[in-house]
Amino acid sequence: MEDFEGELKLLIRARYPIIYLVSWEERRVERMVRRVAASLGKHVVVWASSTGFDPPDSRVSEPTKPFSALSHVVQVAEKSVFLLKDFHPYLEQPVVIRRMRDVAAKLRVSYKTVIILSPVLKIPIELEKDISVLDVPLPTEDDLRKILETVTKQAKRDIRFKVDISHEVEGKMVTATCGLTEEEAENAFAKALVNDGRFTEDDLPTIINEKKQIIRKTGVLEYYDFSESFETVGGLSRLKLWLKNRAAAFGAEAREFGLPEPKGLLLVGVQGCGKSLTAKAVASLWKLPLLRLDVGNLFGSFIGSSEENMRKAIKIAEGLSPAVLWLDEIEKGFSGVSSSGMSDGGTTARVFATFLTWLQEKTKPVFVVATANAIDQLPPEMLRKGRFDEIFFIDLPTVEERKRIFEIHLKKRKRDPNRFAVEHLARNCEGYSGAEIEQAIISALYNAFALKREISNEDILKAVGESVPLSTMMSEQIEDFREWARDRARPAS
Repeated sequence: MEDFEGELKLLIRARYPIIYLVSWEERRVERMVRRVAASLGKHVVVWASSTGFDPPDSRVSEPTKPFSALSHVVQVAEKSVFLLKDFHPYLEQPVVIRRMRDVAAKLRVSYKTVIILSPVLKIPIELEKDISVLDVPLPTEDDLRKILETVTKQAKRDIRFKVDISHEVEGKMVTATCGLTEEEAENAFAKALVNDGRFTEDDLPTIINEKKQIIRKTGVLEYYDFSESFETVGGLSRLKLWLKNRAAAFGAEAREFGLPEPKGLLLVGVQGCGKSLTAKAVASLWKLPLLRLDVGNLFGSFIGSSEENMRKAIKIAEGLSPAVLWLDEIEKGFSGVSSSGMSDGGTTARVFATFLTWLQEKTKPVFVVATANAIDQLPPEMLRKGRFDEIFFIDLPTVEERKRIFEIHLKKRKRDPNRFAVEHLARNCEGYSGAEIEQAIISALYNAFALKREISNEDILKAVGESVPLSTMMSEQIEDFREWARDRARPAS
């Protein structure tokens, strides 16, 4: 947080006229602005459309009107910092935009600064050269630890609570709230305390569930629980080894060894062969939060909202780091980049550019797992070296991998694989994907259940024979895919 306050102080000292702070946390940001202003010997004047100026000023005729507020900023003689809360809706009004430009010109030769505080970034083209933007970072682990200490102290005054907390549990609770705002963290700690009157490891799921709800409300990311492990992924031995070798790469020991954090993976291949399953298993293997970004959800109807949604998703992912960010079927979200200028005013291209720049230059430990079924629809910029650590090609499973897939799915459906001719079944499923094998088992189970008897090898083979695999329907495309991957991607198996 010292870095952020230092940057804000530098901009104010350099007489930047208008600074735009992007954050939901009004209380926390106001405290930071007051600290910075005090260190520079300046007054802080807060403005909101609901209350006007604080402290009030009788010289302002219409204190809640944005135009009148800006006019007052110019008239004040004292060295001041004006904090305007939720001013962004007024930046759509031509008269306010014009007045803001006038104010910016006058503030450049004064000792006054205007700070706009808003949870969303909306800057009209006319003001782009006058406004400097700073993203307010979320609370650090030290900040969260202080919040937990405050909640603990307050709880000790209440005889209903037993709040002696071990150092280990304290560390886990702080880590569990990374990525939350100050108020969200306070609420999560309070909820955990009220739940059973104390802080224990049993409270961690309560905090994580609170985090899931908060992330869900953003509308751009989904939080996934650890639902899969590599025990449920059949085959892909080379990919598994690559991932296992990097399991400890996010720790301090790896930094001391001179290793950078892994950037991410692009998994390309035939549909139904385990790409999405692998993304879930990576988070489970590394014990990291798994966030899914649906690229389609990024695109909003208002100008600038799509780019803002991408920035918001990145900010949340970095706030939760170290974490795994999963982008499923990424080609569907970014396939229209080349024609974006003609089809959507360049929105897709701008969102794509924001993502690529972050992917190339990110400093926070967010491991990106992107999956794609149609490599020809991916923009070539996505495949450039440096975007991802590696590109893996996942082909249709071999006979040995199909055996393992049968064992996994039979066991998953409460059946003993040793009771089935798994070798025979695997050899009779040449060209079938893992998803198609799973569906054949499910179909056979339905048929056996309807006949009120146990499932047999014949039931599975019959179900297999009744379905046409994707490898038959799209044989030419799959062969082209294999040809492309031969020199451009590493085989996962």
